[in-house]
Amino acid sequence: MDQFAVLSDIHANIWALEAVLTDIARRSLDHIINLGDTLYGPLEPQATAECLMKVSLVSIQGNQDRLLLEQPISPVSPTLAYVLKDLSSRSLDWLAAQPPTCLVADILFLCHGTPHSDQTYLLETMTSSGGFLQEPAAIQAQLTEVHQAVVLCGHSHIPRILHLPDGLLVINPGSVGLPAYADDLPTVHKMETGSPHARYAVISKTVDGWTIEQIAVPYDWNQAAMKARQLGQNEWAGWLETGRA
Repeated sequence: MDQFAVLSDIHANIWALEAVLTDIARRSLDHIINLGDTLYGPLEPQATAECLMKVSLVSIQGNQDRLLLEQPISPVSPTLAYVLKDLSSRSLDWLAAQPPTCLVADILFLCHGTPHSDQTYLLETMTSSGGFLQEPAAIQAQLTEVHQAVVLCGHSHIPRILHLPDGLLVINPGSVGLPAYADDLPTVHKMETGSPHARYAVISKTVDGWTIEQIAVPYDWNQAAMKARQLGQNEWAGWLETGRA
């Protein structure tokens, strides 16, 4: 196991997911990792779950996966209500079986946000102007209990590769299914990649260290945006079409 495809933040975007899985098959990659926030989105959550349940992969939960499994607080958002109605009990059971963090081959540590919080950004500090890269010491402080060589994280939807002073490598593959978004936690902010491509990473262990490819895959993002608009989610549609928020 020396080469891995790393996915994150699919957000029920079946069209983006299928394009990424096709690219993974073209590259003959057998080991697939999914870092969570898989099924939450006003797109095709049940189809996304059915697709992934047919794939051999290691998958963890993200904060919005956890939201689907918790007792909903009334009133629920339109997106949450739609996703819960669309998902089968089998799909929710599949999601519930996924852990919040995971080790792979004792060399990779998987988390959605940080090792202790699925809704905290590991690499960025959030301001009203966007996400700025944290200082190495602040990142290392959140990883003191991690002893693996590589940390794989998601949540921010922004592809990043960091090499910390202690030698630890931290990789965010970006988002398969949502290239931009706006949020109000921990403060009002937006995250943008600037293009609508589906993103994932391929990491390969070599004698000289890890080679990382950050990959952007084209797909029919207009179809995904059309589905969002049909459900009254015009903001999501704009994010999907442009990669801007």
